[in-house]
Amino acid sequence: MAEWFWYFVCYSLIGFVLEVLFARVIRNPKKDRKCLYFLPLCPVYGFGAVLILLLPPAVRQNPWLLFPCAALTATAAEYLLGLFYERVAKVQFWDYSHLPLNVGGKVCLLFTAMWGALAMGLVYWVHPWVALLVSRIPGWLTLPAVLFLGLDIFFTLYVLRRERSTDALLWYKRLGNRRRQET
Repeated sequence: MAEWFWYFVCYSLIGFVLEVLFARVIRNPKKDRKCLYFLPLCPVYGFGAVLILLLPPAVRQNPWLLFPCAALTATAAEYLLGLFYERVAKVQFWDYSHLPLNVGGKVCLLFTAMWGALAMGLVYWVHPWVALLVSRIPGWLTLPAVLFLGLDIFFTLYVLRRERSTDALLWYKRLGNRRRQET
């Protein structure tokens, strides 16, 4: 069971890195893609990856089944987390309403296809390495990590509900402004 927690964490971190790189490649002015207050994690990637890895072995072993099933699974994860962020945290992290074939701006056909492609890389190339890495994490580290992530999620939700803006997660940018003001 602990390995699934670590898979979630690893893929949330990889997702954060992918988001930052993607924002830079497309020259998006919002280059920082934080989803938690302290940790550099994008939970939608962790959630989606874990759901994909839980697909039946017959699906994961067949690329012709994996692509559509994983694309739909990741899209469902993205839609559910989008709803969660809107309803519980009172914020919106992404909006695809400007893209064709979107559903409420939360998901769209273009990104569904991207999730399918990413899932192929996840299952066939990345996961064997992540599984090896996770197998080497000491067992005693899991409980403190779960507690810290839980506190970060709780605090993040509190801050987002209070501020109603994802910019509230960019607290470290305000530190640079304070230092400049003090000098």
